[in-house]
Amino acid sequence: MIRIEHVTKFYGPVRALYDLSLTIPQGEFFGFLGPNGAGKTTTIKIIAGLLRATSGRVILGGNGVGEFDIAREPEKAKAITGYIPDRPYLYEKLTGYEYVHFIGGLYGVPTDRIDEHIHHYFQLFDLLDAAHSLIESYSHGMRQKVVMTGALVHNPNVLIVDEPMVGLDPRSSRLVKDLLKKKSREGMTIFLSTHTLDVAEELCDRIGIIQRGQLIALGTIEELRRMALDQTSDLRLESVFLKLTEEEHNEIR
Repeated sequence: MIRIEHVTKFYGPVRALYDLSLTIPQGEFFGFLGPNGAGKTTTIKIIAGLLRATSGRVILGGNGVGEFDIAREPEKAKAITGYIPDRPYLYEKLTGYEYVHFIGGLYGVPTDRIDEHIHHYFQLFDLLDAAHSLIESYSHGMRQKVVMTGALVHNPNVLIVDEPMVGLDPRSSRLVKDLLKKKSREGMTIFLSTHTLDVAEELCDRIGIIQRGQLIALGTIEELRRMALDQTSDLRLESVFLKLTEEEHNEIR
């Protein structure tokens, strides 16, 4: 579960987010869309505990684990959260195996469970042969798979994902999509930010669209189609997104 309550964020005099409120229930696959500079990255970093909001709060939780304010109880909130950034930073002098062990150790995951986790996901991602090679030798796609393996090592209740398909070949993209859908069905709350609208349309239960730091649309694909004043059943998310953001831009002007 993710609950964003009246979050506003300023960078000096520049307002990046304004009064953002949003509730994502346990097990929902939520897509977060917006043009460049709309406030997506700022929102993600606040949810992940990497930035503090100027005002408002973010609550993270899950069945059986309680609810935690990311600003007031960051350790407890982060203990139930996984984060996959769009540009992952990795310790390049570690091997993929060592990196995942390092992340698992931070969360207190037993060594034998980490080993099982690594074997399962490295086999899934075709990384077993590279498990003991230095990360500096990995391609971007391989690094993305290692980061995903690390983000899931403690079986988080909440998973924050920023552009997960960047650098992945078609087979790997399909694997990641299927994996994320499976995790959502199992009860994991997933917050997905992406520019790839086809991915959001395929995966997400609901979608929120942000522009100029404000949430301008929220709903299922069908609800967004109705908001775009078009009842055509085959209208793609790309057209809906462009129409809604264009209308909002025109209203602001």
